[in-house]
Amino acid sequence: MTTTINNEKNIQIYGQFINGVWQASEETIPVLNKFTGEEFARIGKASREEVDHAVTNALETFQTKNLSPYERYEILIRTAEIIKERKEELALLLVREVGKVLKDARGEIDRGIQTLIASAEEAKRIAGTGVPLGQPGNENKLAFTIRVPVGVIGAITPFNFPFNLTVHKLGPALAAGNTVVLKPAEVTPVIACKIADIFTEAGLPAGFLNVVNGIGQETGQYLLEDERIAMFTFTGSPGVGRHIKSTTGIRRVTLELGNNSPNIVHHDAPDLDKAAELCVTRGYSNAGQACISVQRVYVHQDVYDAFTEKAIKIAESLKVGNPEDPETDIGPMISEKEARRAEEWIQEAEEQGAKVIFGGERNGSILEPTILSDVKPEMKVVCQEVFAPVITLIPYSDIQDAFDQANDSRFGLQVGLFTSNIQLAMRAAQELQFGGIIINDVSSYRADVMPYGGIKDSGIGKEGPHYAVQEMTDEKIVVINL
Repeated sequence: MTTTINNEKNIQIYGQFINGVWQASEETIPVLNKFTGEEFARIGKASREEVDHAVTNALETFQTKNLSPYERYEILIRTAEIIKERKEELALLLVREVGKVLKDARGEIDRGIQTLIASAEEAKRIAGTGVPLGQPGNENKLAFTIRVPVGVIGAITPFNFPFNLTVHKLGPALAAGNTVVLKPAEVTPVIACKIADIFTEAGLPAGFLNVVNGIGQETGQYLLEDERIAMFTFTGSPGVGRHIKSTTGIRRVTLELGNNSPNIVHHDAPDLDKAAELCVTRGYSNAGQACISVQRVYVHQDVYDAFTEKAIKIAESLKVGNPEDPETDIGPMISEKEARRAEEWIQEAEEQGAKVIFGGERNGSILEPTILSDVKPEMKVVCQEVFAPVITLIPYSDIQDAFDQANDSRFGLQVGLFTSNIQLAMRAAQELQFGGIIINDVSSYRADVMPYGGIKDSGIGKEGPHYAVQEMTDEKIVVINL
């Protein structure tokens, strides 16, 4: 399955997983513990030939093998069961590979288990619909649709939730009857390799899931250029998403991209303490490295001072440091480079007039939870995706102004609104330009069965097992002349 270097570090090497077998690559890439900086694993760097081999095998498998809906269900359920048995092992791997704190890592494993269960259930529910042909001349015709798998799916996954977002792609793809070539992020690939092993243990036949490791600009590009791949599903940056869309032509894509999530706290918020707690803690969860992390917080001027005071107290209570400590709330960012970039954005905002009212200091790859006030719309910490433990507080007096500022973004993934006014909540649902409108919770709320996806530069298509299965199947119309 894997190759091990025989030295005191006992470093595991994962090459390329093709036709159910791990194959060694000539070149390898180190995988680092994001807190200590030490190498703990290596992955192969896939050549164009290896990627071609993986796609060839996936296509041959799709064309020659078939799993019934119930067989897919059983494999997905067994995969979830094995993961549940190995929860602590996998959570610790996430801590080391991502820098995710232990409590969040355990939560991600739990969510991934439910994603797999939901995907398994969808495998038994794939169906078309009856189509009434009521126009004159169609009296003797019966019409209905069926849904069939699209073929080989290229799945490209990000570093920030490398377990749950991977199974969000694999679960529905396999449930729908497709085969998959998976390309995990090169900085967090080991958990995806473990998932491949677990699927095999659960009974998934060889060829239904292949894994190619390597650098995104190389391995990912090899995948994009292979026209035998019928569909791509990608989570990552808008820049890469735009490149995927422009490269793949008319082939189907699902793109889950960025956001600079706004959250609006109106003066009639039902629980200001809860609103402050959610905005702060969800802005810092996973060190702020989530596309729906709280970033822009618009607070009505009547409650702005009270909210700010509460937010600072909550931020002060959070423990920062070693992610393996069960008490730690905030661990390192994915790299010192990214932490330094976020620090520079904070400093730039200060130079432009913003105030750091909490945090702002960096130690290596750990950036303190940071709260900024007196920000302006053109500052990077406001208008771009900060992807770090940084939130900005912005007062407003008129709710229309808050809506306009929230909408003033090239992104449109999710938005949160705290209010006791049902009319205002329904107005927000109509006027806020986002794929998800979350009332009395924050932008980062996500139930894994719900439709999840954005508009504008936040992406195309929907995730959530039921909705992803629709994306990953073709609908055919069948007309019978009776």
